[in-house]
Amino acid sequence: MQRLGGARRRPLASSRVAGVDPGALWRGLTGREGGVADRIVPPTGHTATLTTFSAGVMAFLAVFALALALATGRLADRWAEGLAQTATVRITAPAGEMEAQAAAVLEVLRTTPGVAQAQAVPPEQVAALLEPWFGPDMPVDALPIPQLVELQMERGEFDHEALQLRLEAEAPGAVLDDHTAWRRPLIAAARALRVLGWLSLGLIAAVAVAMITLAATAALAANGQVIRVLRLVGARDITIATAFVRRFTRRAALGAAAGTALGMGAVAALPDMQAAGGFLTGLGFHGWGWLWPLLIPLVAGAVGFFATRRAALRMLREVR
Repeated sequence: MQRLGGARRRPLASSRVAGVDPGALWRGLTGREGGVADRIVPPTGHTATLTTFSAGVMAFLAVFALALALATGRLADRWAEGLAQTATVRITAPAGEMEAQAAAVLEVLRTTPGVAQAQAVPPEQVAALLEPWFGPDMPVDALPIPQLVELQMERGEFDHEALQLRLEAEAPGAVLDDHTAWRRPLIAAARALRVLGWLSLGLIAAVAVAMITLAATAALAANGQVIRVLRLVGARDITIATAFVRRFTRRAALGAAAGTALGMGAVAALPDMQAAGGFLTGLGFHGWGWLWPLLIPLVAGAVGFFATRRAALRMLREVR
């Protein structure tokens, strides 16, 4: 009789694993049956601490990676839009001809289609631009500094080559600089940082999957004898899987919620661009962008659900 009973139990356990339905697993997570199944998994221990801590740390890092991706995206768009509508004319001429060539350049710019505004840069502003390199006591007036003319261009097509030819004809010492030489590398760098931010989010999600899977596998392996006893008394594999998936999904979501809250608080405490004046001090969320980090706990819960489900199904096939 014992041999007969043992022969019956093995195919029964195998059929239970094969018949684990994701829909039934979800109902077990959200229904009353999940509360009974929680008793199978110890609520405390190293696996609980590891899952909650790792989810919190990953969520904290994800907030900063998301802020970096969004901030660099705004930075690239601002540079691409702002610098594309500006240009500078540099006039190099003897002192006696500087005023005449500057007036000729301004007249050419006023009659050029697509130029919204053109004005000569005052010597005081040029001196302020050179002060960080030469210091406040440097006699800038004694230096052969070219005359600068700033121009704002209207949106749309603008023929830079035609304007340069006109300037050369009217003012031989005038050179048009549309900022292309240093605008493109800055925009490319900002876009590369944005890609790096999204790549960091992907790596954080991958590490979270690995940590949760490791913790769930360790918990299942430690409770292997308990699983065998539960099968002997008639417990279904869906009930056992639901117990582990429910527990680890909640741990991942709660840990991620705490890490997200800390990360959003840290981002909110960063100085803004006006206060600090730094290059990337605009790192953060603006307006509706503050809603994006709220998705991190939901994503962490989904990661915990699928990672634990995969680990539970694999371990239940191995435990006999």
